[in-house]
Amino acid sequence: MSTAPVPVVDPPRPARTPGGLRAETFAGLMDSMPVGLALFPMGLAFGMLATHSGLPWWSAPMFSAVMYTGTLEFLLIPMLLAAAPLVTIALTTLLVNGRHVFYALSFPLHRVEGHLARLYSTFALSDEAYAMTTGGQARTWSSARIVSFQAFNHLYCVAGSLIGAPAGKLIAPRITGLDFAMTALLVVLALDAIRDRRHDLPTPLLALFAAIIARLITPGQMLLTGFGLFSAALLVRHFAARRRPANV
Repeated sequence: MSTAPVPVVDPPRPARTPGGLRAETFAGLMDSMPVGLALFPMGLAFGMLATHSGLPWWSAPMFSAVMYTGTLEFLLIPMLLAAAPLVTIALTTLLVNGRHVFYALSFPLHRVEGHLARLYSTFALSDEAYAMTTGGQARTWSSARIVSFQAFNHLYCVAGSLIGAPAGKLIAPRITGLDFAMTALLVVLALDAIRDRRHDLPTPLLALFAAIIARLITPGQMLLTGFGLFSAALLVRHFAARRRPANV
């Protein structure tokens, strides 16, 4: 009596991580260190702001850990102190963080492996993470490298807030130049993005015009107005580009 050979099924292979998990995590740490030069001072500034505003010291690292929204954290404190309506807070959150909707269109989430890793990567999608992971130099980054890069960025903000909150009681309310660290970082990232995408000069020009118009018409709400104008300009440009081939 002959029996048919039982097919051998290979066990599922783990996702390939070039260099190993430890090496990729270390690479993510090295990638994050230049960004941390701005994120850590930003966390310090936020921690000191929270302390000088009368909030308990633990609120600053809690906001940085749970919210991790950068600009919105600074806007949220005065709104909370002024007991702003929830509608106002929700609208501000939508306008300030609405850009993340566009980030998701090209962020390499498909290279992040594992449900928990994707969930955290989506939560930790910041301006810095988007700028670094969508550049040409990051096309070969593994899942571990992307997630560890985001995690270290998150850690810089939390650590800065954790140190800045108690230090705010000992340091003057305002340190000249500290609040410019984040602006300088975003300028450098923007210049790198322009250099990598030299064929797409209309996009930075639209952002510049939106910022100038917002500064002229609403100087006290430049950020919100600029985001709104820039988003509207991108939508108009997108739909115009879609209709152009049909008219040819």
